[in-house]
Amino acid sequence: MTKQELTNRGTGVAKWSFPPVHPEGRKFGLIAAAVTAVFAFMAWETLAWPMAGITIWTLAFFRDPARATPIDDRFVVAPADGLVTLIEKVLPPPELAGPAGLGDQPMTRVSIFMSVFDVHINRAPIRGTIKRVAYIAGKFLNADLDKASEENERQHFLVERPDGVRIGFTQIAGLVARRIVAFVKEGDVVAAGQRVGLIRFGSRVDVYLPHGTAPRIIKGQRCVAGETILAEIGVDQDLRAIAH
Repeated sequence: MTKQELTNRGTGVAKWSFPPVHPEGRKFGLIAAAVTAVFAFMAWETLAWPMAGITIWTLAFFRDPARATPIDDRFVVAPADGLVTLIEKVLPPPELAGPAGLGDQPMTRVSIFMSVFDVHINRAPIRGTIKRVAYIAGKFLNADLDKASEENERQHFLVERPDGVRIGFTQIAGLVARRIVAFVKEGDVVAAGQRVGLIRFGSRVDVYLPHGTAPRIIKGQRCVAGETILAEIGVDQDLRAIAH
């Protein structure tokens, strides 16, 4: 059967297309494109070609692909694309701690490092209500370092499901990140996998899993925001033990 016949039957033919560019990044793409055009008009080829590459990279950085999020309240999905660099027991950050937050006992933190080549749109790990958004000014250390969670510029979110289960996650700026952007505010109701913010140019996202919930991923694994399942709430079987 030909492609045209498939189309006529309503089946269609799947075609790849470049993901849309998020509105937050369009102005940067336009600026880079304008500079490229000026260099090209002036016949400064040694500058025009590198700027053309920067323009393409800028548009790619702010790409916003569609994601297929699992529809199951048991799952905690990855809030970021990138590499799992840390899985460890830590106290919740002060901004998310306390009886109205994540409590004061150690909990499992999963850290996902986003390189400048990863999609930087961050997504909600569960559905629920945004109970807290807290921005903290700080340093711009390498986001892959453990101390980045306490010293870097960061923005905390606390999400509560209808049944009271709470999850915290944190956007952390990195060496070249210079702005953390939130798309939601306190009181907003979000779906799992919904876009909640972005970090410009290399960064990290930490997720704090509820007590009695073990990660279903291991260190060194790559995650896809809104799709990769980090954990199943209430299931305490740690895959790291199985992997070893």
